[in-house]
Amino acid sequence: MNKHEKISPAVIRRLPKYYRYLGELNKVGINKTSSRELSEMTGFSASQIRQDLNNFGGFGQQGFGYDVGNLRNEIGKILGLDKKYKIIIVGAGNIGQAIANYTGFYEADYEVVALFDKNPKLKGFSIKDALILDSDNMEEFLKNEHIDIAVICTPKSVSQQVAEQLVRCGIKAIWNFAPKDLKMPEGVYVENVHLNESLFSLTYYYNKMKKESE
Repeated sequence: MNKHEKISPAVIRRLPKYYRYLGELNKVGINKTSSRELSEMTGFSASQIRQDLNNFGGFGQQGFGYDVGNLRNEIGKILGLDKKYKIIIVGAGNIGQAIANYTGFYEADYEVVALFDKNPKLKGFSIKDALILDSDNMEEFLKNEHIDIAVICTPKSVSQQVAEQLVRCGIKAIWNFAPKDLKMPEGVYVENVHLNESLFSLTYYYNKMKKESE
């Protein structure tokens, strides 16, 4: 059994935030930090941060704290960011094109190699060197290219069908931006991103704050 299999999903979801803030410290030349300083940056308690990192060995020294570069590298390895990943995007509308232009892909080792869409007017255009291809050619493309991650940006009505097609072609990781929770077989990981849910949560807290200030 992988030593990380028993780690709580909540811990894994906090690691990218630590990674991001450590990167910001690196950029301004700060080489050492502490759980207290990370707490002030991330909003998590110092105790929570130490517990999270202790799941993977701790990485710090009492009285010294954490070496920023080393800790960021170790978290990157835990997350798998020390490897390269090839990505396709299915759906080249506004969201698909925005994701293809996302600079975060290119700051890490993610490469968008192609987009797929049924709209013939988009065929042949490219976004950051990734060509927009006809969706009808997707299965043939996947037979000849090793793709690690597929991003779904299609309408809700076809998202499940597209996901099943991707899985038949060997895709095991799906980043889903369609407004529907996908049902996938065991062994396929899906990260559903619902923009409305985030917006609705924001709206709740905004109205709560307004009522409290009245």
